[in-house]
Amino acid sequence: MFSKIAVALATVSLVSAQTWTDCNPLKTTCKPDPAFGKKGANCDFTAGACAGFKAQDGKAVTYDSRGAIAAMDAPGQAPTLASDDFLFFGRVEVEMQAAPGKGIVTSIVLISKDLDEIDFETVGFDNKQIQSNYFSKGDDTVFNRGGFHDVANPLGAIHTYAFDWTPEKIDWIINGAVVRTLTRASVGDAFPQSPMQVKVGAWVAGYEGNRPGTIEWVGGVADFSGGASTAIYKSIKVTDYAGGSSATDKDVKEYVYGDKSGSSKSIQINLKDGSSTSAGEGGSSSSSSSSKTTSASSTKSTTTEASSSTTEVATKNSTSSVTTSTTASANVTTTMTTTTSTHASSTTTPAAKPSNGAASAGAAIGAAALLLAALAI
Repeated sequence: MFSKIAVALATVSLVSAQTWTDCNPLKTTCKPDPAFGKKGANCDFTAGACAGFKAQDGKAVTYDSRGAIAAMDAPGQAPTLASDDFLFFGRVEVEMQAAPGKGIVTSIVLISKDLDEIDFETVGFDNKQIQSNYFSKGDDTVFNRGGFHDVANPLGAIHTYAFDWTPEKIDWIINGAVVRTLTRASVGDAFPQSPMQVKVGAWVAGYEGNRPGTIEWVGGVADFSGGASTAIYKSIKVTDYAGGSSATDKDVKEYVYGDKSGSSKSIQINLKDGSSTSAGEGGSSSSSSSSKTTSASSTKSTTTEASSSTTEVATKNSTSSVTTSTTASANVTTTMTTTTSTHASSTTTPAAKPSNGAASAGAAIGAAALLLAALAI
């Protein structure tokens, strides 16, 4: 029990350090988010760099015939690509081969300015599964959101990972198969619902002096004596739903927070022709010539995630189970994840792992990155 509490507390501190935004619209007025709109994005990194995705400051992302290469050979490194534009609900598909080695994390992340997040992450000691997670408005106080999903050889082969995110639900998809579904009805206002940027990359989380809970989550301290650890991103495809549930046909210019609620219904959708729309009830677009917005809270229900069946996953260093349980007092169904580690004598909670560390490394790489205070997503 003490070990569980210690790991959870260590992780809470790291999540807080890593959750970062350059302007939080829940607290102040921020610049509009430029939109993918109907143009979307279709990047083939085997052909080189792609317009619309920029390498963040710090460890460089390189390109060869395999795609975009995120290579790490020292603590604190986090080679990362980030999109210039944002999607407001939509679909993102990434062909990726995760980086091998204990202490290494490879990630695909959607992240908003007000710290909504949807992600896939792979830890480099585990060649049998990938982890999924989500966060709402930077809330790092709840640790029951993580999921574990079987993947054959994620560290040695390219797989296609996707999110299909609508106003009603999020599907996590691997090689065309839905492995997890989160409904808005099941989590209410905790559902990620504000415009998201796409970030992909890898980062070194296991190093001497880092928090014990993080080092345990990533399998130990990274060892580069055999050379660099490399993640490969072959392609990215982005389809923007622009507040709705399917690909937009609108020439969207930008998304604007109409108030400080972070509600999808407060987001103003500005078109390039000067007009504007907004996401209406359930996310459907409604015409508007005004920036006036309204906010309303989503109702909670006991709807469970579609991936609620219990799954036992054997890994090189741990055995994980994902189950669902209904909390009677809250009348809300949640997903509870626990892991029994073979290298430890107690049960830990990897669902309480840090919010992804690659995607917002950006300009914060450097000495601060060594403390992971700026390896923020």
